[in-house]
Amino acid sequence: MPAKTRQSPRPPRSIRLTGEAAKMKAAIQHYLKYKLARDEESATARDWWIATATAIRDRILERMLETQTAHRRRNVRRVNYLSMEYLMGRLTLNNLISLGLHEPTVAALHDLGHDFDTVRAAEEDMGLGNGGLGRLAACFLDSLATLDLPAVGYGIHYEFGLFKQEFVHGHQVEHPDNWIVFGAPWEIVRPEWKQEVRLFGRCEQVFDDRGQFKWRWVDAKTIIGFPYDIPIAGYGTRTVNILRLWASKATEEFDLKTFNEGGYVEAVKEKAFGETISKVLYPNDRTENGKELRLVQQYFFVACSLRDIIRRHFSVAGNNWGNFAAQQVVQLNDTHPAVAITELMRILLDEEGMTSERAWGITTSVFAYTNHTLLPEALEKWSVPLFQRVLPRHLLLLYDINQRLMEAAEAKWPGDHEKKRAVSLVEENGEKMVRMGHLAVAGSFSVNGVAELHTRLLRAQLFPEFDALYPGRFNNKTNGITPRRWLLASNPRLAALISRKIGDGWVRDLDQLHRLEKWADNPKFQDEFMAVKRANKADLAVLIHRECSVDVSPDAIFDVHVKRLHEYKRQHLNLLHILALYRRLVQSPDLDIAPRVFLFAAKAAPGYELAKAIIKSINAVAARVNADPRVNGKLKVAFLPNYRVSLATRIIPAADVSEQISTAGKEASGTGNMKLALNGALTIGTLDGANIEIRDEVGPENIFIFGQTVEGIAALRAQGYNPQQYYEQDEELRYVLDWLGSDYFVQGEPHNLPALVRASLLEGGDPFMVLADFRAYCDAQAQVDAAYRDRRRWARMAILNTARMGKFSSDRTIREYARDIWKLEPVPVR
Repeated sequence: MPAKTRQSPRPPRSIRLTGEAAKMKAAIQHYLKYKLARDEESATARDWWIATATAIRDRILERMLETQTAHRRRNVRRVNYLSMEYLMGRLTLNNLISLGLHEPTVAALHDLGHDFDTVRAAEEDMGLGNGGLGRLAACFLDSLATLDLPAVGYGIHYEFGLFKQEFVHGHQVEHPDNWIVFGAPWEIVRPEWKQEVRLFGRCEQVFDDRGQFKWRWVDAKTIIGFPYDIPIAGYGTRTVNILRLWASKATEEFDLKTFNEGGYVEAVKEKAFGETISKVLYPNDRTENGKELRLVQQYFFVACSLRDIIRRHFSVAGNNWGNFAAQQVVQLNDTHPAVAITELMRILLDEEGMTSERAWGITTSVFAYTNHTLLPEALEKWSVPLFQRVLPRHLLLLYDINQRLMEAAEAKWPGDHEKKRAVSLVEENGEKMVRMGHLAVAGSFSVNGVAELHTRLLRAQLFPEFDALYPGRFNNKTNGITPRRWLLASNPRLAALISRKIGDGWVRDLDQLHRLEKWADNPKFQDEFMAVKRANKADLAVLIHRECSVDVSPDAIFDVHVKRLHEYKRQHLNLLHILALYRRLVQSPDLDIAPRVFLFAAKAAPGYELAKAIIKSINAVAARVNADPRVNGKLKVAFLPNYRVSLATRIIPAADVSEQISTAGKEASGTGNMKLALNGALTIGTLDGANIEIRDEVGPENIFIFGQTVEGIAALRAQGYNPQQYYEQDEELRYVLDWLGSDYFVQGEPHNLPALVRASLLEGGDPFMVLADFRAYCDAQAQVDAAYRDRRRWARMAILNTARMGKFSSDRTIREYARDIWKLEPVPVR
């Protein structure tokens, strides 16, 4: 049973509440009684949170209705943002900050005898996203509303998030993330706007009433999409946009006749299938059924979303297909929603009876595509038989689009079959595969990367033929983060210190942080800045003890590696350096190094066995290190379980060092690097993703860069990269790899997973060149150690990192999208 939040004794009521605090108190009491049917004595923490959130939602809905009315009356141009995930985290604090009601709500709850932080801790993180892609989408929604830009986000209303992570004997164990089991007070269900989606079936040739040949999609299964709206409040404005999420339902949920005949399971078969589609975020696609469900999910949400966009467009008097592209732009957030291109073509051809030329003209004027990865496995390829089974009509449309593409390629490169193969929407090397990334590029008027290096590689390596075929289509929009979430809400101590120095204008204009530079050498300000950092570290130390049973000192370096677990992000490179430090310490206990806490937090995809082996290896090494008296407190390792937004907001403000050590050319941008630097952490990283632009902004003297460049990686591959060579030539590397591969860290366990990690780096060919960068990484870490010992130097570097992060606001990114791609103007709500 959830714990009650009543404190004993109740805090004294020092003043009589007035104004907004009094209104908020009355609203909380009202909803506690009339929505939840609870009295104040028996209410749990969750009850108090739901009552509080419902009171906050009332204020948001008032502004949301004003916003929607203003947009409808002005018939505004709007961006429709399609994303498979939105990593929203918890909304209570951010909504209060956006509305300017934080202090009144804290006062109202205090007067009712409750601590605000205790109450809001009852909120679950929304299980709508996984990693950087979803968190970026959430930051963008915040900036769109704050900048008064008309927008609707579209996605899936997952019943279960990715998973809740637990460690059992160091192994990752996944549990269902039933984030919505107790309800979500922010949501508004809109059954009147449900949409029907067809799947499977077959296509047959028919003639219309004008004697024209056409395709007809028949024998399809129909699914219903129910929309749930989450209001997104802008900061310092009355604009409230909408995130609309689709939940799947069956059209025939219950067969009474079958049930009465004893077929209890068969009676609800359709219901089970219908609800499966929006059941889980990213089902394991190692199996054929998993692949099918992934494709069905993607089509389901884009089909519902396009229908809704069209419904909204035609609900405004005077709108028609002639001005559809002038009023609507659809941004594809990565490749997952690319099937929307064929779906809009299907609607225009099969339902509206347009010519192919007109339909293609509208389609390619509506869609814009953001690519987020250079990794082949993330570019969405579907086997032709699978695509045909799930979406038979769309495969025919894709072939038509491909024919159009082949004609354009022939005109550009007459007789060059290799160029045609390169741009074809169907890959024919072995099993025929539909290339969804190619479809997204071919069907969009704009294609953007998310960091300068990423965009350059996108044009030069991933899509060079498309770049030549469509000059000017590719552009860069470097990612950004919202300072409202990642500094104002997450790090109130630092936010208050900054505002005392330069005012609070930085919350909407992050470039104002540059004004902090003049205090970077001021000893008093340095002491204040570092005191904030130490207080945050002390808070995190309490959390680490509670979650990991590891005692850490806030005076140690907090070296933080928090991100999705993937080989290219190279958590195992970090692990090898930890092993090197550990070995040095056990051989020389008096070794003079700054005490260091290595902190990890990450989830591995359930089917990604090597990533899970890396987690086990880190936990196994941590157990040994933390129990070894020879290290004398100089080295600690902790892996916090169940990484999520609410945990990130605890870790990031406390970080001293930000690990951004991906293989050069593999990380599209990264946003964790921005969040950590904004909060005064110093980056140790490769010249990859946005690290390059962070170096350019903060200065090369305020960042620790190491390792191979993109060009260096390419040269190593070209000459035949041999990890064995590095193993043999570097004695310390050889010792730590052999140590990891032995049973020293997993004695008595049936499976030696650390040995799998070692094997991937040697016999497995080290695909992400961990060994090639090991020595440079160790040298950079030695520079970190030296810099940290010089407290004045470190404080100056940390202050300048915070002061020079203005470029990396998502407000700047969204302004660039609005100006260059969406052609969108702000529409303030008065």
